[in-house]
Amino acid sequence: MAFELPELGYAYDALEPHMDARTMEIHHSKHHAGYTAKLNDAIAGTEMEGKSIEELLANHSDHAAIRNNGGGYYNHCLFWEVMSPTGGGAPTGDLAAAIDAAFGSLDGLKEKFNAAAATRFGSGWAWLCVNNGVLEVCSSANQDNTLMPGVGCGGHPIMGLDVWEHAYYLNYQNRRKDYIQAFLSLVNWEAVSARLEGALGQVR
Repeated sequence: MAFELPELGYAYDALEPHMDARTMEIHHSKHHAGYTAKLNDAIAGTEMEGKSIEELLANHSDHAAIRNNGGGYYNHCLFWEVMSPTGGGAPTGDLAAAIDAAFGSLDGLKEKFNAAAATRFGSGWAWLCVNNGVLEVCSSANQDNTLMPGVGCGGHPIMGLDVWEHAYYLNYQNRRKDYIQAFLSLVNWEAVSARLEGALGQVR
């Protein structure tokens, strides 16, 4: 079965003023759609067809087309999911406890995440991951992610931020730090919490 471009759970203008509608439209309907189409082309008629995106990234990222387009497909699916027009605030429950255990506080997490996103040279992603049951922050280049062998902290990503310039340049130009702050004000902590539970469930 071919991979499909996911529908967003909100309109292109729903995240304004933090994420402008034009950038969201281009990012989703052009960039993400392009990764999706090229991923499907890369696996069509091969042994990789029918495998989950997680299997492809974990076991076939030595193929450039899978690494670049499979990474781009997965990363953006996560990115859209962990933002919400009603996002922000603070996490609760197990996620809040895990953040406190790993970083001391939500502010501690934000400080680490800010640093990872701001210091990623060139294009890439910043990640909040679960690694052996513990939360970690790291970053990766291009469309790489931590499901790929030897990338970042090697954990399971539960929150990710795209720091490619196409994600923010129309609205923020070279002000990446402002864009990072905007993202953090949109985080859907319920979605991040659900991803945490899913990741922990895989290792139990």
